[in-house]
Amino acid sequence: MSKPDELLTDVAALVESGHSNQMSLTVVAGGAVITGRLAPEAVWRQRVSEVLADSARLSEFSAAFTATARKEGPPTHLHFHVARILQGAVGIPETGGMYRVAIEDVSAWTMGDFSYSNH
Repeated sequence: MSKPDELLTDVAALVESGHSNQMSLTVVAGGAVITGRLAPEAVWRQRVSEVLADSARLSEFSAAFTATARKEGPPTHLHFHVARILQGAVGIPETGGMYRVAIEDVSAWTMGDFSYSNH
């Protein structure tokens, strides 16, 4: 999007202000469909930092996710957790991952998350 969707920015701002991680959202960005729950940026950063800190090979990157304060103004990114990239009949990863998506890159979105079923 050349101009970020104001309604989507408002939804992200509500997640940030309420520190809720229960808002389910599905977006299309760069041709990828990403579905999951939004988290406040600080919560998302903390969780990514914890995952990296527990890794023998990636622990040195952990600090990069704990060292920033929230900027003033409307959110510029969506922070997904328990999220999947939908491809074919599967979600990658099956257990859910952590994704950061620039709001200006979202070309379509809907409330709720999607999953596949064989029934």
